[in-house]
Amino acid sequence: MAITENQYIPAKETIVILTGHSLIAGRSAAGTGGKTTGFNPATNQPLNPAYTLISPNQLQEATSAAAEAFESFRALDPHTHAAFLDSIAENIEAAGDDLLARAALETGLPWARLETERSRTTKQLRLFADVVRQGDFRGVRIDPAQPDRTPLPRPDIRQRQIPLGPVAVFGASNFPFAFSTAGGDTASALAAGCPVVFKAHNAHPGTSEIVGHAITQAVKDHGLHPGVFSLIYGPGSSIGQALVADPAIKAVGFTGSRAAGTALMRTAAARPEPIPVYAEMSSLNPVFVLPGALDGDVDALASQYITAVTGSSGQLCTSPGLLFAPAGEAGDKLAAAVGRAVAGCSGQTMLTQGIASAWHQGVDALSGTPAVTPLGHGIEGETQNAPAPAVFEAPLPEFLANPVLHDEIFGAASLVIRYETIEDLIRAAAQLEGQLTATLQLTESDHDEAARLLPTLERKVGRIIVNGWPTGVEVGHAVIHGGPYPATSDSRTTSVGTLAINRFLRPVAYQNLPDELLPPALQENNPWHLIRRIDGSLVMPEPSHAAS
Repeated sequence: MAITENQYIPAKETIVILTGHSLIAGRSAAGTGGKTTGFNPATNQPLNPAYTLISPNQLQEATSAAAEAFESFRALDPHTHAAFLDSIAENIEAAGDDLLARAALETGLPWARLETERSRTTKQLRLFADVVRQGDFRGVRIDPAQPDRTPLPRPDIRQRQIPLGPVAVFGASNFPFAFSTAGGDTASALAAGCPVVFKAHNAHPGTSEIVGHAITQAVKDHGLHPGVFSLIYGPGSSIGQALVADPAIKAVGFTGSRAAGTALMRTAAARPEPIPVYAEMSSLNPVFVLPGALDGDVDALASQYITAVTGSSGQLCTSPGLLFAPAGEAGDKLAAAVGRAVAGCSGQTMLTQGIASAWHQGVDALSGTPAVTPLGHGIEGETQNAPAPAVFEAPLPEFLANPVLHDEIFGAASLVIRYETIEDLIRAAAQLEGQLTATLQLTESDHDEAARLLPTLERKVGRIIVNGWPTGVEVGHAVIHGGPYPATSDSRTTSVGTLAINRFLRPVAYQNLPDELLPPALQENNPWHLIRRIDGSLVMPEPSHAAS
């Protein structure tokens, strides 16, 4: 039986009821700061139950519990720590189709997309469990003492990475699983040993509660301090800001608009103790079509582009909002093919009425800009908040001169820029703001021009793709989902992949400590069987010591 409003959610052998309450350190807490409700964006109808919003005092209960939990949580042995992350994944899967049904009601996203996203989320949790077991994220470095060194002896110095402390994580509107309650920011913070206070996105509160129960159950099952995880509901302008300002919080993970992200950054910077904010905010994800790519099937190229633009109603952080195409006859054929491709697309339900309204405002601003012409429009969808996809065209001089053409339109809309030379492309790329991705469509004949463009792209983006499309982010060890501002607030990091754990760690060195005072990761007999860098060389644990 799939839930429709506040029906049951089977989780293992228990039944979780949608309560409409926050989960503060393992207990259900009715908020005293008002109420909100989720909406079905396909109908604009409210969904039960209404969700109570916490007060500032209740927020402090969550952050204080996280601070109390930190000491024991950061000291977990790798086996228990990894098993905890695996259990969260298992509990999410145990919620079954009812979890997907609630997410579909609250977001309007297709069932297949939600299945894929849930799988990505559980795989990511298990990937971080593997990272915890392996242990190299702890960054152990040992410079053994050299008492006979001249002219001065060398002390024994040992270094490891330790978790920062409790982390505030904000749910994203467009990913109810992968960038939400148990998504990348939460998974990487928990893997680092940081308790999490998660602020749910008000657009999918029921989905957040179900996953929140999955995490809370894992905390209980492994005997961890209940303050390891809290799920709270409240306005971003008040509770969200108060969460970032709370002295117990030591870092922030955020995915959302530039306005909201920069507001959190200002609050974090103004604290008596400033803290890092890892915010993913906005990106146009430009695609550069080089001349050789037009020697092939331009209809297929156009279709792939429009699929990337319109997938999930364009509400992906990596949706291509810009495509640079050559001027001339070959580029004209591509432009015409793009127009035909988008004309056959129907609008899909957007996440919220507010997001759909912002899309209309962005498209109106673009269509009202001189020198911008429509390439094609799709068909409005049959549901509410399902506008017709739109693609426009403009010459490169207009793009270089007009900042309106650099604004992100969150949704199924994109702009084709026509260029003359590789120098045009380099100049356009240099003028772009920071981006998550850049994509090159090319053949071997374009390699020389691509080589000239790449150094500029490296300075502007976090991930460069060739003959693919930026939508769809592979979760693994090498991926980067980040980029220079305003794509993210810190271009040195990623919010996807195992490197994301580094955001919530810092190094500490221990000089001349007796072995019994050292943490296990640094003790001489290596009880956690870690790979360690000793005197500059990587040293594997002895086979007889290998972790099971």
